[in-house]
Amino acid sequence: MAIATTNPATGETIRTFDTLTDAQLEQKLQTAAEVFRTYRTTTFAQRSGWLRRAAEILDDEAEELGGLATLEMGKTLASAIAEIHKCAKGCRWYADHAEGILADQPRDVEGARVFTRYEPLGPVLAIMPWNFPYWQAFRFAAPALMAGNVGLLKHASNVPQCALAIEDLLRRAGFPEGAFQTLLVPSAAVEAILDDVRVRAVTLTGSEGAGREVASAAGRNIKTSVLELGGSDPFVVMPSVDLDVAVDNAVASRTLNNGQSCINAKRFIVHEQVADEFVRRMVAKLEALKLGDPRDESTDMGPLSSPDAVETLDKQVQDTVAAGAQLLTGGKPSGGPGNFYPPTLLTDIPEGSPGHREEFFGPVALVWRARDVEDAIRIANDSDFGLGGSAWTRDPAEQERFVSEIETGMIYVNRVTESTPEVPFGGVKNSGYGRELADFGPRSFCNAKTVWIDGAD
Repeated sequence: MAIATTNPATGETIRTFDTLTDAQLEQKLQTAAEVFRTYRTTTFAQRSGWLRRAAEILDDEAEELGGLATLEMGKTLASAIAEIHKCAKGCRWYADHAEGILADQPRDVEGARVFTRYEPLGPVLAIMPWNFPYWQAFRFAAPALMAGNVGLLKHASNVPQCALAIEDLLRRAGFPEGAFQTLLVPSAAVEAILDDVRVRAVTLTGSEGAGREVASAAGRNIKTSVLELGGSDPFVVMPSVDLDVAVDNAVASRTLNNGQSCINAKRFIVHEQVADEFVRRMVAKLEALKLGDPRDESTDMGPLSSPDAVETLDKQVQDTVAAGAQLLTGGKPSGGPGNFYPPTLLTDIPEGSPGHREEFFGPVALVWRARDVEDAIRIANDSDFGLGGSAWTRDPAEQERFVSEIETGMIYVNRVTESTPEVPFGGVKNSGYGRELADFGPRSFCNAKTVWIDGAD
């Protein structure tokens, strides 16, 4: 894929970018290694000051920065601006909390002073996706920079202007030149970068296939890796919940970011007592959404990121219907310019079909009927993925069963799954390993060094 800004609402290529030459990439890697030697000695006060300034710039320039995201990957302008403010929040949270998270951790050993010290690893490669072009990067950058690491961002090839804006913003905030660099390189360059001894760790948010390749390269080089991969999150609805609340949240979660989020609710598992009414209301709300220009304030959903995304999603839908699923709304590309796909709902998902086994990265809701709690848990766990999920019930016993038995890295009860700096984020099974955010964020790329000083008071 060329590194280029192509407006997904029109199909027009706005700007293309040259990839780094081998010599330019070498210079950036060497700069990262050299800057790390001095950057790691900066104080928490210095780093937090720079990060707070970054938050101020994000808030001040939210409309301009958000406009770049809308232009490059198609999210509505309102949601893009909200993403920028979320990044500012994340920066402030780590500016306030990283020093405490990374403080020496005492161990109770008689006759000795023993503690764990968290030390930065070095240059960390961050391979980030296009769907949240700012938040995904700052979700890594804020804690990693506060820990004393330096960052190398290999962003998705369709959001180069967002990637360059992040580097520029952090430099203007006061971070030393070279502490965070964007690498305009193709995916084919990643393996060689990971083989480079100067790069000490990697984090990837992306597809399961990309995760397997990066994990293999990191393992071969014995380097720390954190993977946040795909998701096919269950959204379980039981009879005790307010159905209007459940439907409103189901639609909001499924269509968030034009349906392109790893933690979108994707598989709706509804108790048979309320399933017909839930589906009726959800179809009505999906059909009421306005699909169109993401810059228009009245637009509810913009385009998918690329023509390939539309083609892939449509094939999954058609193959699932061919296998026996019932299509109740949507299910066909909108046509005309731009990568538009309407909100779609499928029920009676056949076993072994794409709807049963694959992640649908677009606004397609997949609905199952469950006989009881046991059946709902069985369906929820019948997936290769295990990122997040939500359960909607007012029954305390049901809540406890869902919390204890649904196999995900995150479970939210009567609330949609979200990514926020206060709590850990990550999955199990084919959704990846490791955790981001909260105290895991800075510690993920640190050496947890045991220090034992014998005879100390």
